[in-house]
Formats: sequence, C-alpha cells, structure tokens
Amino acid sequence: MPRRARGGHASDGGGPLAGRRRTRGLVHAAVATALAGALLTGSAEAARTPPRTGFEAADGTRWTSPAEERALLAALGGRGDRVAVERIGTTERGRPLRLVRIGTRRPGALTVLLVCSQHGDEPAAREACLTTVRDLGYARDPATRDFLARTEILVVPTANPDGSAAGTRGNSDDVDINRDHLALHTAEGRAIAAVLRDHTPDVVYDLHEYGAATPYYDKDLTVLWPRNPNVDDRVREESKLLAARYVRPAVRSAGHDSGLYGIWTDPVTGRAVKQTAGDGQERILRNAAGVKHAVALLVESRVDPLTDAERADPAVSTRRRVHSQLAALDGLFSYVEERRGEIAAATAGSRAAGTSDREPVLLGGADNEDPEPGDVLARPPCGYRLTERGFAEVGDELALHGVTSRPDGDGVYVPLDQPARKLIPLLLDARASYHLINGQADTAC
Repeated sequence: MPRRARGGHASDGGGPLAGRRRTRGLVHAAVATALAGALLTGSAEAARTPPRTGFEAADGTRWTSPAEERALLAALGGRGDRVAVERIGTTERGRPLRLVRIGTRRPGALTVLLVCSQHGDEPAAREACLTTVRDLGYARDPATRDFLARTEILVVPTANPDGSAAGTRGNSDDVDINRDHLALHTAEGRAIAAVLRDHTPDVVYDLHEYGAATPYYDKDLTVLWPRNPNVDDRVREESKLLAARYVRPAVRSAGHDSGLYGIWTDPVTGRAVKQTAGDGQERILRNAAGVKHAVALLVESRVDPLTDAERADPAVSTRRRVHSQLAALDGLFSYVEERRGEIAAATAGSRAAGTSDREPVLLGGADNEDPEPGDVLARPPCGYRLTERGFAEVGDELALHGVTSRPDGDGVYVPLDQPARKLIPLLLDARASYHLINGQADTAC
C-alpha cells in the first residue's frame, strides 16, 4: 500500500498500524529512487523525474501557484495509461476544474475520491492532494503498483480554483461550495456531483482546514464521518472505523494529535463539552456522499500556529499543516488496502437497499440528535410527481444526483424505488430543509 516515509513512524499500540512496516515500500522512497536514477542515467531517465510542487520547492514559504499546478498536472497527464487528467467543469471566472485519475477501474477494484480545498482559504489540503497525485503517479515500487492495480484513485486537487486564487472561503460568487451538494447551484458543486454519479466512489475523503479555539478545540487534525441519519448503518460504521482505527492512529503515529471535528473537549478530562459544528445537513459533502452510499470522512488540519517556532516562522506551521494531512492520507490508504471486502459489501448493500427497503426517511436530526416528530417520514411515499414546468426547473439537478424519473401524464414521476431512495425526499419533499422544489407526494402504494 502507498505510504510516505517522513521519519518517526511507529506502530500505534498494536493497532492497525502495527505490523505494517513490511508494506511501507513507500511512495516517497520510490520517488527518491526515481530521482536518483535520473541523475545517473541521463536525459531519457530525467524525463521521468517527478516534478516538485511549488510548496515543496519553497520549503513551505509559499503555496503552489496555479501555473505550477498546471505544469505538475500536465506532467502527470503524460504518464500514459496509468494517469489521466480531465477537465470536469469551468468556474465562473473561467478557471478549469480538473479530475486526476490514477490506477485502475477493472472489475473488483475500489474507487476512492479525494476532494481538496473546497474552501479557497484552506490551502494545506490542496498541497497534500497535489503531493499525493504526484507521488502515486510516479511511484515505481511494487507495493504501490499493486495497490493501484486494484484501486482507482480520483482526485479533485483544487475544488475551488476561484476561491484559491483569491484566498477566500467561497467561490467567485461568495458561495460556500460545501453547502451546495444538494442544490448544485455552483459549477464546482455540479462537477463534484457528476463525479459521484459517474464514478460511484466507494470512499469519499474531503480535505479541509479549521481555526482552533484553545484550549477546548485545538487538535492538529480533526475528523468526522457522515452524521446524516439516512446514511446506511453499514456505511456509517465503516466511516467511523476509518476515522478511529486508521486515520487518527496514523496521525498520532506521525507525531500529531487528533480529535473530532466540531467537538469541544475539556483539556483535563478529555470529555466532550459541547458541539459547535458537524451536524447532519445533507447539503454538506460528507453527508451527501454518505447518503449516496459512499464511506466518507471529513478531515481538517489546524491553521493556527502551535508553537513559538511556528509563530516565529510561518513556514514551520505550513509544513506541519501539510504533513498532518499527508499522515492522515496514509491512514486512508491503509484502510482501503486492509478492508477492501468490507468496504465493497457496505457500499453495495447501501445501493441495493434503495430498491427493497421500506425504512423511514428522516428529514432532520443526526446520528447523535433525534429528529423532530415532523421530520420523520414513517411511511415514505411511493414517489413524487412534478409538473412539466417544475421538472424543467430541477431536472438537470436530479440527473446530476443520479435520480431517475419517467413521464407521467403532463408531468414527471420520480419513484422512490431506486438506489437514491433516501435522497429523493430530501430533494423533493416540502418539509425537507434544503429541498429543490415542492413535489406532490404519491402515497397510493
């Protein structure tokens, strides 16, 4: 499996990191080998030399520029069948949204999607993704090649190019992309929705950064699974396991501490004090991905300086932010390698359930918060009818969500009997907080 040698990695109390040293034939070591080979064997080998990100070249004193990102992705795109780079959309300001594909999509392979820096003022996530696609694309060691022979890695390295260029949370229209995964008003949100629909990833990993609140909320890196109550239990349990047994131990093994996103804890007892973020909103990617049957995880590195050294030299802080994200990615890849069968069973079971189950659909609440009585569809309708005019307003969005429909008289009928069963009421029921349109519920089942 791909891992990175950054020094000081030790087993974590005999947990899932223990015993993995034999499989650490590591991407960074492979890249170093390729670089050394280039120096020895001349220009032909030099053409295979892995490019460096702008962040790496500057040792963390600045972030990778858009031009440097373009050059790196262009080099990756020339790697043949192993790597593909495609344009999946265009922002309001005309900047490209790109998807990098590494590995294989042969039958039985798992698909993993990384979505990086939806918020443009959270650059460490983008840097970790650029480093990762470069390392995977150029890796030559047998362990990584074997991993990629059984895994499709998809990466949106800059999910908000306009915001990244401006250093803003939102896009050029000041829209928070991570609140647009239901309405799909933005080019960025639509591009990600199309990737979810067309590639049906088994795992969706969403990279961000956050501002600390010392001493209650100041971990190096925080994580959170999908809390939306409609996420299949098997998918949610896998997501929680990814966080607890893989990502957080990998981060701790790399010398960082880790907590839960949105949860303030007492610095003495470690007990939860309150929750300030991280609810079950279906319009947030980790929740939308979970409802769409993917194991999902939100990962956030701490922006604020940790030490006097970081306050004196911002590059020390930026390097720590990126390194903590890379350590977390090590945990992700270990999880994918070790739990392939369980992941595939959970996601396939979640998709299949939509055509057979009759479970309630919940329009509110979270996995740690009971819904209000009015938010429970104890007996969900058979489907929703839309007028021709109404369907013209939302048909494109329904298609991007992978929702199927059929003509129905002078309108359109959207049946619940499909994989998107628990998503459809969130889109079409008038009682749902972020619904697209008021559909007419059909209860004559």
